[in-house]
Amino acid sequence: MSPPRLSALIVARNEEARLPDCLASVAFADEVVVVLDRSTDESAAIAAVAGAVIIEGAWELEGDRRNAGLAACTGDWVLEVDADERVNAPLAAAIRATIATSPHAWHQVPVDNYVGERLIRYGWAGSFGTTSVPRLSRRGAKKWRAQRVHPGLDWTGQEGPKITEGALVHLVDRDISDMLRRLDKYSSAKAADLLASGNIGTLRSNVRRFFSRGFKSYVSRRGYREGGWGVLLALCTGAFPLLSYLKAALEPDRHR
Repeated sequence: MSPPRLSALIVARNEEARLPDCLASVAFADEVVVVLDRSTDESAAIAAVAGAVIIEGAWELEGDRRNAGLAACTGDWVLEVDADERVNAPLAAAIRATIATSPHAWHQVPVDNYVGERLIRYGWAGSFGTTSVPRLSRRGAKKWRAQRVHPGLDWTGQEGPKITEGALVHLVDRDISDMLRRLDKYSSAKAADLLASGNIGTLRSNVRRFFSRGFKSYVSRRGYREGGWGVLLALCTGAFPLLSYLKAALEPDRHR
């Protein structure tokens, strides 16, 4: 019996600088599919040289473009990787070992998050970062919801044990300024999702979330172990839902 085939899926937009290293890290897969959303740089040429299947188009919603990529994959299993992520060698081996024997539909993959050259292990919480992601799944087991930022997931089948060897190396932000730009970008997209849902929430509930999520990041997720970086993560983690709400409530016409 032949081993299960693995597809690696990369969804990107104008990522010519980071795409080559990402592609190199998933070369162990049997198939690589690259979805390019309105890319105007050399990403398509870079993906073609790597032998990837290329899907080009324009999608308003993050969930829709990810689902387009999943539909294009032909492997028995799919590993989703973003352009700012790298699959290290121990994780690649663990993924191959997992899909060879797993009876489950999907598995969490561990993540090492970097800001610049610094590995930050603690304090990731809420929608601003995580230390594991559900990126390895059987084809057909996963569907992203129609949302712009951090779309939800619908699953078919049961979750298996989290992979513990290696890591998905995530180059989250280049520096503090990049982190704050990401907060601004993501909160604007989330404001659009809130407006589209017809329920933006209340100021009171989102102020409460500012404190509860900040506490979770700094205390429960041990962000205090990262010193000033932990304080910064706690502030951004708490600010994300509150800032999203304020943009939707105070500037709705800018975010529809």
